[in-house]
Amino acid sequence: MQRHPEALKIAVIGAGIGGLCAAIRLALAGQEVTVIEAQATPGGKMRCLPSAAGPIDAGPTVLTLRSVFDDLFRAAGERLEDHLTLIAQPILARHWWLDGSRLDLFADPEASAAAIAAFSGQKSEAEFIRFHRLTDQLYRAFDAPMMQAAQPNLSAIALNSLKSPAIWPVVLRNRSLARQLEHSFSDPRLRQLFGRYATYVGGLPQTAPAVLSLIWQAEARGVWAVQGGMGMLARALADLATRLGVQIRYGLAAQKILRQAGRVTGVALSDTRTYSCDAVVFNGDPAALLAGLLGNGAQQALRPATAHPRSLSAWVWSFAATPSAMDLIHHNVFFCSDPQQEFGPLAAGQMPHEATLYVCAQDRSAQPPTGPERFEIIMNAPAKSTLSPQEVSQCRAKTFPQLARFGLSFDQAPPDQALMTPQGFATLFPGSQGALYGRSPQGALASFQRPRARSKLTGLYLAGGGAHPGAGVPMAALSGKHAAEAILSDLTSALTSRQMAMPGGISTGSRPMGRAR
Repeated sequence: MQRHPEALKIAVIGAGIGGLCAAIRLALAGQEVTVIEAQATPGGKMRCLPSAAGPIDAGPTVLTLRSVFDDLFRAAGERLEDHLTLIAQPILARHWWLDGSRLDLFADPEASAAAIAAFSGQKSEAEFIRFHRLTDQLYRAFDAPMMQAAQPNLSAIALNSLKSPAIWPVVLRNRSLARQLEHSFSDPRLRQLFGRYATYVGGLPQTAPAVLSLIWQAEARGVWAVQGGMGMLARALADLATRLGVQIRYGLAAQKILRQAGRVTGVALSDTRTYSCDAVVFNGDPAALLAGLLGNGAQQALRPATAHPRSLSAWVWSFAATPSAMDLIHHNVFFCSDPQQEFGPLAAGQMPHEATLYVCAQDRSAQPPTGPERFEIIMNAPAKSTLSPQEVSQCRAKTFPQLARFGLSFDQAPPDQALMTPQGFATLFPGSQGALYGRSPQGALASFQRPRARSKLTGLYLAGGGAHPGAGVPMAALSGKHAAEAILSDLTSALTSRQMAMPGGISTGSRPMGRAR
């Protein structure tokens, strides 16, 4: 990729999805980009672990809104499907209850409605159809002015809402997701199912805003499995960045963001060297900046409310084993008998009394294999930085006996080393306190509290699931787009200002950088 004659030197701290997407878009604009990544592989929380059955996902397992990545590869003159094999999942997820009931939800809403009718009767079917229609209107009202916009546009959200009176109670009455689902469904199992969407962004249904019900529409628009695991998506993005001229330096940590005269000047690295640059994209948890882990200048670049209170964490088992005969698909959810037994303790910062468990059967995206399969099992957890002596054994006791009640067992128990704990996440992602989704989504205005791409320190920009528009793989990718666009906008503004100040637009040959609002 040919560099722009006025190219900036830009450091991207972190090769997570947000950082890689920002690096790609900046390279496409002709900028000189170096990605600094402490780990040996790209992906950030999109981690994979080795096993006898192949790489096992140990982070995100679901790809939605694939158009975000199609657009990115298209901007580079390439096609996503030439670099990844994506397998559309006609069944979005299979849901199991201890009373023996089971429900599949489909990419086809009519098929989901029919399945709910068979599961819970015609009344529930009619309630689901109304819920689907309501969440579709919510999604359309919030997509462009909130998720796609670098700066949330409250006026546009209000205008879109005025066009859809059905969503007024959701938007205006400050309802929680749990309260909204009480209005939407008479069957408590369906309230429990759709209440899980709060946990997708690290929240609890009783405190998360009702607008999060639109997550159903993100899934209903399609769910894809990535052949080889989600880590292949991170690798495809890293390879695209490299083809565009981005330098990715693995095994190198950023120690401090340097500043002079109120603006970014470089990054101090773990190998004692300094990388001088004009701008920095921080693809990490904003809480790390607020904790001062990258220096005093970066610490003052954000308001504490942008990262606190903290979201949920998780206990994550990743292992290979042969399961008992059970009709699993790629995405499976095994519900506890009472949501209060899970969410009550979590709200108090404790391990659930009884857990709902998500099981990703990674090898069930197509034809199930013979022999050992790869599994990722997730149990929600409070964010914390310390590990109690009994925690691993307690987590094991709340995971595998619970699955056995449904009829799911494995030929061998995974070792303790197969479990990732909140304390492990806190170590892997310094400053995060183990939280996986940045700021908690609790409260009606939580989504508007997340930091935007620009910080208060000139030349420091943010990307990743902790920044706007929020947690999740496609949202992190959009945050990278917003960060790149902010840098390029500020570059254009600085160039314009300089040319207006110099008759004839005489260039001094320096790399300009300003902040345009």
